[in-house]
Amino acid sequence: MSTRSRQRGGGGFVGAIKADVQRLHGAWMELVFPRQRGRGHSVMGKWKPETLPQKVGYNAWSILGLFGLLLLYPLTVIGLATRYYAAKLDSTRTRLGIVGVTGVALLGWGLLTVAWGAMSYMEQVDIPIDSVLAVAAASGVATVSTALAAACTKAGGRAVTVIFAYPFAMTALFLPPVVAALVTPSLHPYILDPSYEFAAWALDNVLTLGGVNEYLRSNYQLEGAAYAAMWLGISIPLGWFLGIVVALANLVRPSQ
Repeated sequence: MSTRSRQRGGGGFVGAIKADVQRLHGAWMELVFPRQRGRGHSVMGKWKPETLPQKVGYNAWSILGLFGLLLLYPLTVIGLATRYYAAKLDSTRTRLGIVGVTGVALLGWGLLTVAWGAMSYMEQVDIPIDSVLAVAAASGVATVSTALAAACTKAGGRAVTVIFAYPFAMTALFLPPVVAALVTPSLHPYILDPSYEFAAWALDNVLTLGGVNEYLRSNYQLEGAAYAAMWLGISIPLGWFLGIVVALANLVRPSQ
């Protein structure tokens, strides 16, 4: 058992969970009561309630925090996994720099656009020039989004990363395949049809509050560019969600 494992209150998976929960609960308690995270206040010691009102409030806040952990800890696990893969990508960004990352994205999507254009001139493949231009536009979106995500990450700061970097990264991931599918009928069963099914599920199960689903059904049709708008609308809040859970993971485990 390593020194770090012993410091966390036990080795292995169970010990890591115990330490995470204790750290989260301590942070929750410290929102109202001073000196609750133990080792951070080793000189003064952990504050404890003395009067009856203090004890009642302390215990009530503690129990409320335990219920909150039922929601927060699974999100923390998602954040830890996201942070792991984001760190891998950030390591690549650090080695290549913003220009290098942008160049790789430009090369990859540029080759796809060139290949699409070459196929449009082949006699056995009928791809309209408009489709090639659409894929080129999608490639441009992916390249710009990748560059902006890398720039925001390099700028540093938790707020900038959460608000901008993660949504740009999600946009670079989601939008180009959708645009390509819009102009390529053979891709519809793999991208647009599942997108339609997902939208129907969301309208029936997620967007029912306040009649949002009825408003969307009455005023919009999911066809053409609406698919791209849908995934752009998904990528932004999804990026915010991932950024927030990573920030939560950083609170629980500040270092790798």
